[in-house]
Amino acid sequence: MGNEALRVQETVRLRDVEEADLEFFYAHEHDPENVRRSKFQPRGREQFMTHWRTRILGDPAVFVQTALVDGAVAGGAVAWWEGERRFIGYVFGREFWGRGIGTKVLRQFLLLEQTRPLYADPYAGNTGSCRLLEKMGFKRGETVLHGDNAHLMYTLRS
Repeated sequence: MGNEALRVQETVRLRDVEEADLEFFYAHEHDPENVRRSKFQPRGREQFMTHWRTRILGDPAVFVQTALVDGAVAGGAVAWWEGERRFIGYVFGREFWGRGIGTKVLRQFLLLEQTRPLYADPYAGNTGSCRLLEKMGFKRGETVLHGDNAHLMYTLRS
């Protein structure tokens, strides 16, 4: 009952990314459990900061938002183009997992990012991310390889 009471009181909102948010995003990318679940190789600090400042924040075609829970940075969501496909990605601090935060964030993000179809390709073993995408209406498609790791292609059409 205590966790349910907490969930009711939590305010989840999105805002534009601020420079200070990058430190949180860097920590999330380097969290060992996030690395294990995503199969994404974390970048060194300088490479990470350069990537974010130039390829994400510096690209007007990229849409990115910081997710706040009761004012605290919980993670972020981003949409970008890969060729003709618009992809989304997201990452949250481990302390925000299992509380419905991802659902609330993605629901808000998908209202703002209206490009369809929209794609996501989580690591096949990341069952939490796969469930979240399915809850948001994404349909599972083919399996794709990123290196030696199988990822599932999801598509949101409407």
